[in-house]
Amino acid sequence: MKEYTFHYGRGEKTFSFDENRVLKEIRMPDAAPLKDIAAAVLEAVRHPIGAPSLEESVTAGDTVTFICNDPTRVANSFDFMPVLVNELNRLGVPDENMQIVFSLGTHRLMTEEEMREGVGEEVAARLKMYNSDANVPEDFEYFGTTSRFTPVLINRRICHSDHIILTGTIVHHYFSGYGGGRKAVLPGCAAMETVRHNHSFMMDPRAGLGKTTDNPVYEDQMEGVALWAGAMEKRGAKVFLFNAILDADHRFLKMFAGDYVKAHQEACQFVDEVYGVKIDKQADVVIASCGGYPKDINVYQMQKTMDNAALAVRKGGVVILLAECEEGSGSKVLEETFRRLKTPEAIEAELAGHFVIGANKAYAVSRLMTHAKFILVTALDRVLAKDMLFTAAVDSVEEALNKAETIVGKEYSVILMPTGSLTVPLYAG
Repeated sequence: MKEYTFHYGRGEKTFSFDENRVLKEIRMPDAAPLKDIAAAVLEAVRHPIGAPSLEESVTAGDTVTFICNDPTRVANSFDFMPVLVNELNRLGVPDENMQIVFSLGTHRLMTEEEMREGVGEEVAARLKMYNSDANVPEDFEYFGTTSRFTPVLINRRICHSDHIILTGTIVHHYFSGYGGGRKAVLPGCAAMETVRHNHSFMMDPRAGLGKTTDNPVYEDQMEGVALWAGAMEKRGAKVFLFNAILDADHRFLKMFAGDYVKAHQEACQFVDEVYGVKIDKQADVVIASCGGYPKDINVYQMQKTMDNAALAVRKGGVVILLAECEEGSGSKVLEETFRRLKTPEAIEAELAGHFVIGANKAYAVSRLMTHAKFILVTALDRVLAKDMLFTAAVDSVEEALNKAETIVGKEYSVILMPTGSLTVPLYAG
């Protein structure tokens, strides 16, 4: 027996297991973290990809808007934001000419404390900070409609500065292909109707993890952001990207800056190298951790790990998922959809006829249950977990393994995924 420790919420869960049954422990390939974060930030922005450097494009007295991630994305903005702000100071931009808009998409509003934690006390004390609230129509400007009929409504706070700097980190996304890049704007700073219409394309079979070509969600986002960016260019504004890639311990591996399309494309190639892990065989049982808080803050965020883990388990197998879910489901609409419709087939049928944000997560969760059983090690309310069609919700990995045995038998193989939200199993079969 071997002892394993996986992240769980803000702590850990430890369990023992027969290592002879383990087909593979899926971890990121070894990659040395950056030692000097400030130097790496400056190297990226002073030698950008496909765009002039900030030094070449910023004029003293210009105005700047930063777009930063909300708490559901690990970005370590508190590490790079002071460097970026000080660099702009050096170029003649005073603090009062800069602001931060948090790209919430359709997520809940951030508190003042969460904003300060996100960008660090120093920057929070110096710059104005705002939430992008998708539910306030008057906060958004219209920039046209995409060829797929998505209305491009973008928060006006990011539309009237000389420079808009998109920040964040990049991981694979289960239907948009990849995070980062254009997602800071759409869905990050877009109106509810814009997000709703764009995300409706997640039901298209061409939408998927790591896909950009012929992915209708990704292509629609790119087209929408291009309409906005074109309008910004006509107003004399410049759009600049700063994205980073982190390892499983939230340490910086590499930074990319420059054109929001070209720099992002290069970054995505690096993401494939460090997060994609080949497996020779799918297992009967997968034991996966989201990687702890905030990846398992709620079911809404946990679902992304479900998608990755499903790639490593055979059809009819079991995924044991460590996800504390300290904020519950993360969506009342998600809960109501499950309680009312009760089956994956009914959820899919209703969503196909009328796409609703929140209900789309019910579809994302339930569609995976046609492939495998999901047992949660969680603090989630047990009645709610049952309503959401999880096979079981328990307190320990040992309890989960006992329940898994009743489904797959006593002689089962296992794949371990200690950082399931990041690593993507690649199975040729």
